[in-house]
Amino acid sequence: MRIAILGAHLVGKTTLAEKLQESFSNYELYPEPYFEMQEMGFAFSETPTADDYMSQLDYSLKQILRSDKNAIFDRCPLDLLAYALAVDDSVNFQSVFNKIQDAINKIDVFVFVPIEDRDRISCSDSNLPELRYYVNDIIIELINDFDLKVIEVKGDLSQRLNKIENRIK
Repeated sequence: MRIAILGAHLVGKTTLAEKLQESFSNYELYPEPYFEMQEMGFAFSETPTADDYMSQLDYSLKQILRSDKNAIFDRCPLDLLAYALAVDDSVNFQSVFNKIQDAINKIDVFVFVPIEDRDRISCSDSNLPELRYYVNDIIIELINDFDLKVIEVKGDLSQRLNKIENRIK
């Protein structure tokens, strides 16, 4: 089973993905494309651009295509598309939609971690809080556009894990 964790930055996706992998120890965890690409020497802009996000989206597609059947993805093409759209409204949505549809069909479970009313992780001005909220809204729209069934998780880490595990088992 391929599981993708999606959401804006600073909502707890990475922590959730890591804990989920502890529960499903035979699953491979694919880190957020940004971190893998940065480790390989990719130079991102100081202020993120649509091109930066599209490069990450392409990398995310490769992660999915090369993944084993048992995989957990910390981010997926959907949230990277949301970021690209948030920073540049001239991104050609239709061409990207077609580009990622096949990869998205390979994912069995989508876990959406929204920003909660009482924010669990503070977002300082240097972490682009306006972008964060805008991306959260776009992700919700994309979930509808792609007609995805998602497990939306809220609460503390154990509540999130329990909801996912109960739905998967």
